[in-house]
This record gives sequence, structure tokens and C-alpha cells, in this order.
Amino acid sequence: MRTLFDPIQIGDIALANRIVMAPLTRNRAIAGNVAGPLTVEYYRQRASAGLIIAEASQISPMAQGYLDTPGIHSAEQIAGWRQVTDAVHAAGGKIVLQLWHVGRISHTSLLPDGAAPVSSTARKAEAMTFTSQGFIPVSTPRALADDEIPGLIADYRRAAGNAIAAGFDGVEVHAANTYLIEQFLRDSVNDRRGPYGGSIANRARLLGEVMQAVAGEIGAGRTGVRLSPMTTFTAPLDSNPQALYGHVVEQLAPLGLAYLHVIEGETGGTRTPDGKPFDYDALHRAFPGPWMVNNGYSQRLAEQAVADGTADLVAFGRPFISNPDLVRRLRDGAPLNELQADKLYGGGAEGYIDYPALAD
Repeated sequence: MRTLFDPIQIGDIALANRIVMAPLTRNRAIAGNVAGPLTVEYYRQRASAGLIIAEASQISPMAQGYLDTPGIHSAEQIAGWRQVTDAVHAAGGKIVLQLWHVGRISHTSLLPDGAAPVSSTARKAEAMTFTSQGFIPVSTPRALADDEIPGLIADYRRAAGNAIAAGFDGVEVHAANTYLIEQFLRDSVNDRRGPYGGSIANRARLLGEVMQAVAGEIGAGRTGVRLSPMTTFTAPLDSNPQALYGHVVEQLAPLGLAYLHVIEGETGGTRTPDGKPFDYDALHRAFPGPWMVNNGYSQRLAEQAVADGTADLVAFGRPFISNPDLVRRLRDGAPLNELQADKLYGGGAEGYIDYPALAD
């Protein structure tokens, strides 16, 4: 019987166990949106995870949506992340970087020359973002022109290459949580015409082109993707999520990706939002590669999912924030540290690198 603690090969990456640290925004980048010394220590402490998916990092200056989030588009950012990856590898871990473009979930104060955010649409999201003024409403976006999309795809390709230059074992394309790629996927947001709007195939075109570009740059065996069919974080569900995400997975299946990471239900919330069913098993059956699940998994649920083949890997979010040695605690049945919720976003070492390990 398979267990959480068994090794697994995902594409070109060999993992010591099936416990994944989910990507977690912590808003602690230093000047230039660079991963600093605290971030080096934070990830080094958690290197016993089979895989760390480092926090979402903007692929370009226009991709940023929150204050003090790291990027992967400048030489300084590459150098900062290199310190992180070296530390994780020295501790025996594996780490990939989540490539992020927030789309319309941003504010002009965060973007170059006060530019408007870009999206599939010119409609403003009903959402807040974190700026130097605290949490404030997002700005009204402008819709990307079709002839701008090749440049956007090139940004993803370049960011993937930068991640490998920074020492990451691979990347995860963030196509979830209603950020830019999902703003193209969903008909609740995407109101455009032309090759990137209208039909499911057209709305899924951007994701397919991004995945082909990234896999072409660094290899499919080092490329993963994250989806969230039922998340309503900043946008309503698609009118037919089963058909949409079924098409998406069929599109991704032939690429030979390292893994597919799916958020089951509402991000950080219920696994069946508003009682609306979704057949994740149908997606799993359509995808031939490693299948990673996420959202509210207890140890019991995670062990069951791996044992019965429902999942190959399980990603844990907040438990990894407060438990740098989560893998050991799960293996030993040890109690977990309490999370300091008021220290999640921004700040310094407190609530970031000062959670005790069992050895302490």
C-alpha cells in the first residue's frame, strides 16, 4: 500500500516523499521584490517536504498584485532566489517556483508608472489587494489586445528560464485562484471576442500556449500547473466548470507534464462550495501524470487519498507555515504548532521563521 512517506518520481524530479508544501504568499520580499535572507531560512527549515512549491512570483513588473511579493524577472531576483534554492538543496530538499500573473487583481500603485492592470476583460473585480496603504479595492483593468498576448507568453517562457537559472528544480504555472490565466478560462470573467474568447477552446487557448512555451523552454518534466475549478476567490464560477476543466485537462494530458495540482473546492474553504458537486475523479482519469491534491486535507484524508490512488501527492498549506518539520510531525503523530494568523502577511521573522521544530 502506498503511503505519504514513499518516494515518487514526478517528471524529471525525484522526491523523497509525497508531502508537498503548497505555495504560500507571505509578503516578505525585500527591496526590488527580491527574496531576502529571511526567505532563505524559511524555506531551508521546510526542506524535508518531498517538494516545496515556492510562493507565487510575478513573471514581469506588470504581473504584480500585492505588496512585497517576489518576482522572477530581474537579475537581482534570480540571485535572491538562488540563495533559497542552494539552501534547500543543501538540506536535501526539492523546490519549484510558482509562476504568477495576477491580471486584474492588482492596483495601479503596484504597477509601473501607475499603469492599469491587464486582464481578459475591462471589468473591475470585486476584490481587495494589499498595498502600502493596507487592504484596498483593486483597480479597474484594461483588456489585453490579441496582439499583446505573444509578449505575455514570452514573459512566462522567460520567467521559467530564469527560475532554472536561479536553481529551481522546475516551475508550476499558476492557472488557479482567479488570477490572469483563469480570468481567460472562465466565461464569468472573459467577455472578449476573437481567438481568446467565446468558446471553451478559445478561452483555454492562453493556458495551452503558456504551457507549451514553458515546457518548451525548460522541459515538460520540470513543468507543473495548478487549477482551481470551484474557487470563487475573486470571480464567479464558470457557467459549466466540468466541461471547461475537462477540456483543459484533455489539452494538458499529452504534454508530459511533471504533475497537475488541483485545488478541490473553495481555496481555504469548504471542499464543496454551496453544495455544488464537481467530479475531480473525471479529471484525474483524463490526466496520465502525477496528480496532486490540495485544500483542507487532514493527515487521515491525505493518507487515504494516497493509499487508494485518488492522489499521488498531497499539498499542505497553513500546516507548513507553523510547522517547519511537518513531515516528521505527521510521521510521528506529533501535535502541530498553533498558527499565528496575524503574522501571515508582511512583517519580519516573527510568525515566519520562529516556529519551533520538535528538536527544539
